[in-house]
Amino acid sequence: MTSILVARHGQSEWNAAGRWQGQADPPLSDLGRTQARLAAERVGAVDVIVASDLQRAMETAAIIADALGVGPVVIDVGLRERDAGEWSGLTRAEIERDWPGYLADRRKPPGFEPDDAFRSRTRAALDRLHEAYGGAELLVVSHGGVIYGLEESHGLPFERIANLGARHVRHHGDRLDLGERIQLVDEDDLRTLPGQL
Repeated sequence: MTSILVARHGQSEWNAAGRWQGQADPPLSDLGRTQARLAAERVGAVDVIVASDLQRAMETAAIIADALGVGPVVIDVGLRERDAGEWSGLTRAEIERDWPGYLADRRKPPGFEPDDAFRSRTRAALDRLHEAYGGAELLVVSHGGVIYGLEESHGLPFERIANLGARHVRHHGDRLDLGERIQLVDEDDLRTLPGQL
């Protein structure tokens, strides 16, 4: 069995602006970098740190890896966020203006990566990690959509996940089991820092 903690990256510049990212590649915000440093204190012992190839995930992973003395960070493009197609870079208000009712009805624009393709891509990435690092403790720094896809494929209802929220996953080779969700950083952590919140 391979134990994998799948975490969402720290806050990006577009998260702060309320913009859908998909596979666009905005950097972390200063708050996102602070979140990553704080998250390292809660990750615990890991053997390998893996990240999506998008810079918000890679930078989060690099900050945590540096703090833990684990590395180098392994990059897997299969762990990218879902492609948001025409919605990339737009706010919820802009999406509602141009695609009225789509968000409420959970409909997607034509360029949005289909559920089956997205789940297949992310599952293949987790399978590769299990094959390469079977039995290890892994931290995977990825994206909210990856966690939502894992949860949906296990019949769990949608629940928003904050930056540096994470889900425990156990890879048994033939199946994945989902463990609990955890939050690696919360507002109380940030309130103790000068100039935050």
